[in-house]
Amino acid sequence: MDYISTRDPQATPAAFSDILLGGLAPDGGLYLPAAYPRVDAADLARWRRVLAESGYAELAFEVLSLFVDDIPAEDLRAIVHRAYRTPVFSDPQIVPVSELEDGLHIGHLSMGPTAAFKDMAMQLLGELFEYELGRRGETLNILGATSGDTGSSAEYAMRGRTGIRVFMLTPAGRMTPFQQAQMFGLDDPNIFNIALDGVFDDCQDVVKAVSADAGFKAARRIGAVNSINWARLMAQVVYYVSCWIRVTEDDAERVSFAVPTGNFGDICAGHIAKSMGVPIDRLIVATNENDVLDEFFRTGDYRVRTAAETEATSSPSMDISRASNFERFVFDLLGRDADRTAELFGRRVREGGFSLADDPSFADAAGRFGFLSGRSTHADRVAVIADLHSRLGVLVDPHTADGIHVARGLRDRVATPIVCLETALPVKFADTIREATGADPEVPERFAGVMDAGRHVTDLPNDAEAVKAFIAESIDATEVR
Repeated sequence: MDYISTRDPQATPAAFSDILLGGLAPDGGLYLPAAYPRVDAADLARWRRVLAESGYAELAFEVLSLFVDDIPAEDLRAIVHRAYRTPVFSDPQIVPVSELEDGLHIGHLSMGPTAAFKDMAMQLLGELFEYELGRRGETLNILGATSGDTGSSAEYAMRGRTGIRVFMLTPAGRMTPFQQAQMFGLDDPNIFNIALDGVFDDCQDVVKAVSADAGFKAARRIGAVNSINWARLMAQVVYYVSCWIRVTEDDAERVSFAVPTGNFGDICAGHIAKSMGVPIDRLIVATNENDVLDEFFRTGDYRVRTAAETEATSSPSMDISRASNFERFVFDLLGRDADRTAELFGRRVREGGFSLADDPSFADAAGRFGFLSGRSTHADRVAVIADLHSRLGVLVDPHTADGIHVARGLRDRVATPIVCLETALPVKFADTIREATGADPEVPERFAGVMDAGRHVTDLPNDAEAVKAFIAESIDATEVR
């Protein structure tokens, strides 16, 4: 399996283990397989048997083996089984699926150690990083940005691991108290929390700016865990397969997915699964008030917003106005035209965005690739949470409520069962849950005391040079095992 950049597929193809540690391609593009592996009816039937007889971890091994050919099979199997096990995940199914109402299901992705769907990829990434660094005798300094859940998932996956430090940027004051407590409460010597004076997109821009400094990146061994890292999307493909299996009985039966998303990573994995031949019908993009993605899929206009235009909402993990993973989809949408992709994302996005409204390829977004979209407001998600709680005794977090609201609004355009992918457990968003139901969400036993921990965080200005200086000083002052 060779990997190429969205901006220069003619460059020397890279191996999986190399892009695992590298993050962005040297030209600023994102890595994708040179060609997506294809699965047929026999593969799908075998995967159904594997999930039923051997469980999620063995299914993950089957799927990931299609993308990873430079790690010995038995090593990869052991890595995957360490990542997807109890008690790391609280449910033995790892990703159970429940029916919410007729034709609408929830794929429960929040069984991991930080109660967020990001754990599904991060737990695997932690195992892969430690394995590959040990194999090479190297260390890695991970730089990431989070609008809510990525940071805690990454830190819990990497804490205490040999050869790894984590530097995580957060938008100051833009996460919920629980999300902040999960991250800032960690007092591990290899974890560094940075509160940046800005919004998530500013944090993401700083990560890209630091990663684009090839000299600094090489000298300081900078790697990535944000969804620009291909391995995260690869891991997420697995739960699309498992959810499809759990909702269907026939290998030809198709399923649609409604995905709350701001950075396009979660639903990009669905696009990849569909491109491989998994029987996926529609991929429904659900945004909040920061609706740059919904606007694109409705109009063809990709109009990025400034920090001042990015609203702080009650589904804060989606308060994003420049979706990093969107480049991967547009690369496919444009027939893998790297020159156009580089022009759009290397220049036009920096100038405010671009439009494909008059491009013939835009019709493929809904037609060939199956995308639909919608947006949700604070009132919408509060109404969904209140309705499900009072009518069904089901409690969902605000992001999942966004997905359910949009899925319900598009039911007349979707002829297949819809699985709404859960984002996180309600405990992370107590204020909104209290507004919707009149009561605080239940705190799972494994999170008791989270709010009482100390705070370990450094405040920095929105400046890539200041972040680089902090990283360099911290590396020089600490040793990793």
